[in-house]
Amino acid sequence: MNKSILAIVALLCLFSCSEAQKTTSEEKDVFNETQIKKSMIKALEWQEAHPIFAIHPTDWTNGAYYTGVARAHHTTKNMMYMAALKNQAVANNWQPFKRLYHADDVAISYSYLYVAENEKRRNFADLEPTKNFLDAHLYEDNNWKAGTNKSKEDKTILWWWCDALFMAPPVINLYAKQTEQPKYLDDMHKYYMEAYNRLYDEEEKLFARDMRFVWKGNDDDRKEPNGKKVFWSRGNGWVIGGLALLLEDMPKDYEHRDFYVNLYKEMASKILEIQPEDGLWRTSLLSPESYDHGEVSGSGFYTFAITWGINNGLIDKKHTPAVKKAWKALAACQHEDGRVGWVQNIGAFPEPASADSWQNFGSGAFLLAGSEILKLEK
Repeated sequence: MNKSILAIVALLCLFSCSEAQKTTSEEKDVFNETQIKKSMIKALEWQEAHPIFAIHPTDWTNGAYYTGVARAHHTTKNMMYMAALKNQAVANNWQPFKRLYHADDVAISYSYLYVAENEKRRNFADLEPTKNFLDAHLYEDNNWKAGTNKSKEDKTILWWWCDALFMAPPVINLYAKQTEQPKYLDDMHKYYMEAYNRLYDEEEKLFARDMRFVWKGNDDDRKEPNGKKVFWSRGNGWVIGGLALLLEDMPKDYEHRDFYVNLYKEMASKILEIQPEDGLWRTSLLSPESYDHGEVSGSGFYTFAITWGINNGLIDKKHTPAVKKAWKALAACQHEDGRVGWVQNIGAFPEPASADSWQNFGSGAFLLAGSEILKLEK
């Protein structure tokens, strides 16, 4: 068989495979309640069978994953989620990770607090390690708070990178709620405002990941190939996902609540405005052509946060088609075995992903999104 015939056969095979996948995707009703729940459980089961973390089982990656598991249980009440939450909490001896100054290392405590709130057996949960971490984190001195860590990232405030606004504030907020100690919420707000004042771009309504990406008006400013500012999808997903979690548990009469509501609405409006036609946001928000494919972790956080806003009356229901389009695209990124692909690996700025790239926080974002999609009015 000559080369031209082989090429034609290959093209026909590729076309037929693509058409078969397209037909299968079209036949599957990704908005059917049973189908959503099935896809979420498959994601949980696969992730539990394939544990992964950056440093330790109590690090931020599992913190983000088990936050998704907690929200999945909150919506579905499926005991498989609660079993996973309890098992990891007991295995971790209810401990956060060890860096008391680092917001990443208390993210896992969101899941501990959720178990404590929902477990009826007295004294099952041990929140003393979380309390000890938060007391040190908020009230003890460290070199970040002291402003002495002069680096490219400028680690001179407690939460100097935007990811931190997902990792610690929802935990502090929920702890303040459960213990009825508003001082924690007030101090959370103080440190949140430091990060906001430094990293939030008023013009673009997005957060720089850290000071390396904040424009200062000189030749050292980092730009995308198209000349625009660098705004990382997952970085902003961390922030708006964290805002939804914050507003869920924040007292309605809290004196600073309107700040968080307004910030949430500004970011949501921008994220909706720049959503690509296929539903998934690119890793570089203002330069989607840099890596012209969708990415699941940032998109999952956006889908969760915006759908939460629709479900809670903060975003107009006219935007429902946008989140449904996003969920359909997210569902297409899940492999048949439950693995969630197209997740950018651990990083701090826009980079590519692939069908086979996965991380536990990607599964967490998928579960978060599904937990709110299930609540959409039919």
